[in-house]
Amino acid sequence: MKQILKTMRKRVNSEQNKAQFEKDAKQDKKGDKADTTAHIENPHLPRSRQARQISKKVLQNALPSLRDSSPSTRSRLLIRKVRLCCYPFIFSDMPDTPQEAKEKETKRSTLLELVNYLTVFKPSFTQEELEEIFEMLACNLFRPLPPSTQDIMGVFNPEEDEPQSEPTWPHLQVVYEFLLRLATSTETDSKLLAKFFNRAFVLNLLELFDSEDPRERDYLKTILHRIYGNFMSLRPFIRRAINNVFYKFIYETDRHNGIAELLEILGSIINGFALPIKEQHKQFLERVLLPLHKVTYVSVFHPQLSYCVTQFLEKDPNLAPKIVAAILKFWPATSSKKELMFLNEIEEILDRVQHHHLGDSQVPLFAQIARSINSPHFQVSERAIYVLNNDVILRFITNKRDQLVPLLANALLNNTFARDSPEATEAWRVHQRWQDKGHWNPTIVELTQDILKLFNEMDQGLMTKFSKGHNAACQSKVTALVTRKDAWAKLESSYSTM
Repeated sequence: MKQILKTMRKRVNSEQNKAQFEKDAKQDKKGDKADTTAHIENPHLPRSRQARQISKKVLQNALPSLRDSSPSTRSRLLIRKVRLCCYPFIFSDMPDTPQEAKEKETKRSTLLELVNYLTVFKPSFTQEELEEIFEMLACNLFRPLPPSTQDIMGVFNPEEDEPQSEPTWPHLQVVYEFLLRLATSTETDSKLLAKFFNRAFVLNLLELFDSEDPRERDYLKTILHRIYGNFMSLRPFIRRAINNVFYKFIYETDRHNGIAELLEILGSIINGFALPIKEQHKQFLERVLLPLHKVTYVSVFHPQLSYCVTQFLEKDPNLAPKIVAAILKFWPATSSKKELMFLNEIEEILDRVQHHHLGDSQVPLFAQIARSINSPHFQVSERAIYVLNNDVILRFITNKRDQLVPLLANALLNNTFARDSPEATEAWRVHQRWQDKGHWNPTIVELTQDILKLFNEMDQGLMTKFSKGHNAACQSKVTALVTRKDAWAKLESSYSTM
């Protein structure tokens, strides 16, 4: 009996809601404009809708469910629910009043109902419905971003500091979910959707990539990638627009929160480039991707950047000399963390090309690896040694042993000279610089000796010859150093007697 009464109450309430909805719809048709308690100014909307009046009373109307509505009233009900979701709320640290909490929950539940309607019913939207939907999207998404942590605190390190969370995320997340499903919808006419997924909409989405909230950037990344895949006419424009974001980041601001996500999108785009690669894509590599290596916080997006560069190499290995030359140009002089990333990228590049693809850049590249082997930072030295231990890179060295072995062997021999060896008792060794007396870390010395064994197996005669020459070169260097010190001592003594 209780179940029957409960069912009857639901039916009565549903009929009352429907009757109220039909009454409100008639009033709307007559042009009822009395309730204008919220004023939305959105510069991203058309001029005729920038100052649309939205009543807060729409949040208090008990609208029936879209699932229970009849087909004849469903379109009008959908529009009313979409307009309800246009009402903006302010989220702050202050606790909400019971009425405000109820109104915010009403909007969120309505947004969830719209997502469910789009997922389950898979409707084919009309132009009137799409106009209201995209106005709702613009009211909620295209907003001024809050001040960045750098603007508030004066200093912001994206590698260490926690990003800000978007305060309106409870509503914003559902709006993004709706937009994601709309962008992948196949029921609505694609030509009709293309009128709304236009260039202005893409530019507004790209502005939001600077949000500090990683959840929002992840949604934006997925949505923009879906738009790129579904609307072919927008593809060249999207690539140019992303390029402009990178240009501003590299040459003007040196600060942007969404570079990693944009590079992820570009990684999949580059993967789909047709062969041979067009000249405009090569210019993108030269003018955008390679200069990104020089920015301050490259570690934030370096994995995505390295993936994009290696994708170009897989498409065209002949681009290797240009890529290697740019990386050597931007090679860090004082940042060991950045140098480790560059060594990782160099190893990935060498894994994807043959020795004849590098051309003239091969010698300067291995000269830089030799300098990294002698680095006083043990992690950099260790990583450079592991690069040489790669079978693919050993083949590079074997093919050009006459040029590369002297460069690398000199660095390796400098690492392995021990202070307590019998040679250290020689008179000229006393004046040798500490950098030339072997690496301070014993693990590095052991790893270096292992590489020297590989070189001896490769060409023992060449290594024996070079080892003898190395000792003579060290001795002449020390002799020159002692001569210079004696000259300075004479000058100082002569100056002190004046």
